[in-house]
Order: sequence, then C-alpha cells, then structure tokens
Amino acid sequence: ILYLVESGGGLAQSGGSQRLSCTVSGSRVSRFNMAWFLQAVGKEREAVAGIHSEGSIKYADSVKSRFTASLDNSANTLYLEMTSLKSEDTATYYCAAVLTLDTDFRNWADDYEYTYWGQGTQVTVAS
Repeated sequence: ILYLVESGGGLAQSGGSQRLSCTVSGSRVSRFNMAWFLQAVGKEREAVAGIHSEGSIKYADSVKSRFTASLDNSANTLYLEMTSLKSEDTATYYCAAVLTLDTDFRNWADDYEYTYWGQGTQVTVAS
C-alpha cells in the first residue's frame, strides 16, 4: 500500500507563487505514475499535471506555463511549483498514484485511473 501526504498549501496572493509537496511512503515512487488534481468547492475534481514513472510530464491547459510538476525519486516526493497564481486556482489539491503497469499514461487526466490518493491540501488565492 502507498501513503501520500500533501503539504504546502495555504493563503497566497494573486500573481504570487506557492510550492506543494507530496511525500510518498510504502513503496518507491519510481514504480508509479503520479499526478496532481484539484477540486474547487462545488466543482468536479480535475487534473493538473501527470508524471510518468519514466519522466514524461503532462499538464492541463489551464496551468501550462504557470505550474511545474517534478518528482524527486531520492526523496520519494512529488512537487508542484505554482506561479502567477489566480483566484480561480483556489482549490484543494490532491496528489495521486497508480502503478505504471496498471495504467495507460494517455489517460493521465482521468481520476479513476489512480489507486492511491492523499488527503489534500487547501490553496486559497486572494485577489
């Protein structure tokens, strides 16, 4: 079993930056495809970024050029660097994981592809 714990959320200013972390325990992340999702109040959960275990990264159009996802295999930690924050980025952010062998990376943005989820961290962007 895999345990995911997000951190780094909080209040940010519009136009500012914030860095989220997702610490993984229970197995090495190198065996998993990882992803960040967000869910705003009253809305469906949506994909932000996906990282294949071999290094490919995909982004949602809404965050391209503003957000950067990365994976530190030595630290077993997933990161999301967010810049040029907007009020519409306000949401709970979740990290997710699935064994690479159990998924097709073409479906990286589908939340049902992922087996393991963190508890989420709230990001609030003040305008």
